[in-house]
Amino acid sequence: MSRAILRHIRLSPTKARLVAKEIQGMNAEEALAKLEFMPNKAAKVIAKVVASAVANGGFDANEVVITSCRVDRAAYLKRFRPRARGMASRIQKPTAHIFVEVEKES
Repeated sequence: MSRAILRHIRLSPTKARLVAKEIQGMNAEEALAKLEFMPNKAAKVIAKVVASAVANGGFDANEVVITSCRVDRAAYLKRFRPRARGMASRIQKPTAHIFVEVEKES
């Protein structure tokens, strides 16, 4: 089993979870092919993490399965926008942690 972790990526965790659920339990080679043609920003980021997890174990992509792919919420970047009458409103820009584990196919 090998894993890869990407922390504090500037990406919404709710949007990234939709992509992560799609590839969980898949063969890594099929998952990378599927992620390549998805239009989401999260797909490109998760593809890099999957490729890193495969390389960390020294495996080929066609001989491993993605056992777990999860996305957790990280800290928000807090920004402020000026509003009427001297007030300000907060803008929260979410970040995420991405964890991918791969295991040799049995």
